[in-house]
Amino acid sequence: MRARRRWELAAALVAGTALVVGCSSTGANTGSGTASGPATAPLGSTVTGGTVQAAVRPTCERPAAPAPAAKPVDGVASDIDVTSFDGTTIRAHWFPLATASAASPAPTVLMGPGWSLAGDTDADAVGVLGAINISSLRNAGFNVLTWDPRGFGKSTGSAMVNSADFEGRDVQALLDWTAAQPGVQVDRAGDPRVGMIGGSYGGGIQLTTAAIDCRVDAIVPVIAWHSLQTSLYKADTVKSGWSGILVSVAKSRSVDPHVDHAYTSGKETGVLDADDKAWFIARGPAELVGKITIPTLVVQGTVDTLFTLDEGVTNYGVLKQSGVPVSMLWFCGGHGACLTNPGDEARVGRAGIAWLKRYVQNDTSVDTGPRFDFVDQNGTRYTADDYPVAAGTPITAHGSGTLALTGTGGAGPAKAPDSKEMLASLVLPVTPARATNAVDVPIDLGTEPAVIVGAPEVTLTYSGTAPAGDKPTRLFAQLVDEATGLVLGNQITPIAVTLDGQAHTATVPLEIVAFTVTPGAKLTLQLVATTVAYAEPRLGGSVDVSAVDVRLPTAAALTPAAP
Repeated sequence: MRARRRWELAAALVAGTALVVGCSSTGANTGSGTASGPATAPLGSTVTGGTVQAAVRPTCERPAAPAPAAKPVDGVASDIDVTSFDGTTIRAHWFPLATASAASPAPTVLMGPGWSLAGDTDADAVGVLGAINISSLRNAGFNVLTWDPRGFGKSTGSAMVNSADFEGRDVQALLDWTAAQPGVQVDRAGDPRVGMIGGSYGGGIQLTTAAIDCRVDAIVPVIAWHSLQTSLYKADTVKSGWSGILVSVAKSRSVDPHVDHAYTSGKETGVLDADDKAWFIARGPAELVGKITIPTLVVQGTVDTLFTLDEGVTNYGVLKQSGVPVSMLWFCGGHGACLTNPGDEARVGRAGIAWLKRYVQNDTSVDTGPRFDFVDQNGTRYTADDYPVAAGTPITAHGSGTLALTGTGGAGPAKAPDSKEMLASLVLPVTPARATNAVDVPIDLGTEPAVIVGAPEVTLTYSGTAPAGDKPTRLFAQLVDEATGLVLGNQITPIAVTLDGQAHTATVPLEIVAFTVTPGAKLTLQLVATTVAYAEPRLGGSVDVSAVDVRLPTAAALTPAAP
């Protein structure tokens, strides 16, 4: 039973995904009270990491909706069955603050679970990333609502992968229900003072909900994504390793047929058919992120091989461009195994609760920390006023070689027999490792200290041939730390190549990494033919890489921050 629980907790960090009931937001909320709660102060502005972030809450003009039909679950005091818009039953779990009352109401936090799982009901269990649980949120002064997403747990219906038309509207029904509960602070009738937190599938639903419902006041999406096209299908290449895990953990649940079909056909062909591709892309949140107007803390994992750092960086960039308060934190974790020193593992929990206290409770005394906060491969913490950081002198390297397109000697699986990571046994089989069949390009890192942070860039000049076939032609690129033998951030990037015997040039950004250069440190770029992370491409033949140019971005001036 204990092993099963650990496996389920690991699966909670396995992701799922993120169209539409709109509401408009105009003007500034002055914080006037309602019959259900006292007046609250306006947010005002705050300085974080040297950057002024405006924090004026727009007025939500969404018409109040009646509370949905709901009934208590016999024998379970915390459980309620809430009827969603289409008749689907959503099992909710309600943990009100003991001191909250109609005279002294409290704000509420909605916490969603990972893909395939029911909502958390154990107040003291390991919470999101082992850092945030129901008790921690209640101790911080919040009512807490968790729920089983449709298709999972005791909820009915089929999982539609965080579609705004389905899961998004389910959460809207939960907001309607929450607003009607005694002891819940509201900004106006039907509009509860509410924040959201949660990881993976529970992170993606925050982006969708915040985009379609202006009643949400702040969000903390942890290891979420921007688009399922870029996260699951980078360079039109199926991420078969993770797809297999996602399908496996939801095997006994009710899931839309596109999920199974995409995995099966993608594994066979290496690509998604047009219908599956369009279905996943439609789940976004993608362009919906631009509709978010509330404070957002983006939390992403440096070793997350499902929703890589680039997914969080894209969301951060969109929100920053929109002018909403946004910060970003990277930690050694996520959908992946941290095989190096993680540093302070409580950072995520502290930062998440601080964000909710600042922007949901309106506590202007709370310091939300620097705007950009990350750790390197040694667990050393760095902070900056923004991302991307001010650029230093890039580190460059040049090489060449010939790569046989064979199915042996590829990148992975990784091995870490002594790893205590909860996700290790689940993800190591699909985690890249040093390849034995590769074009190796040694990188001279110089003798000066430097912090590599951002997306390395590779330019290839190549020619090659491969037998005719339906599978795509691809190479894969990764960086190996010679001191540890580990792939930086466990990250590998697919590169589309044209193998018609003619010379071609391709310039590709690799997955984002964070790495501190110390005296004697050495890196190697590897170009490989196969990897456990992605579907096998067309093999046979070879590729002559006449030139490989590598460019590693460095920060102009970063020094380690206090732990």
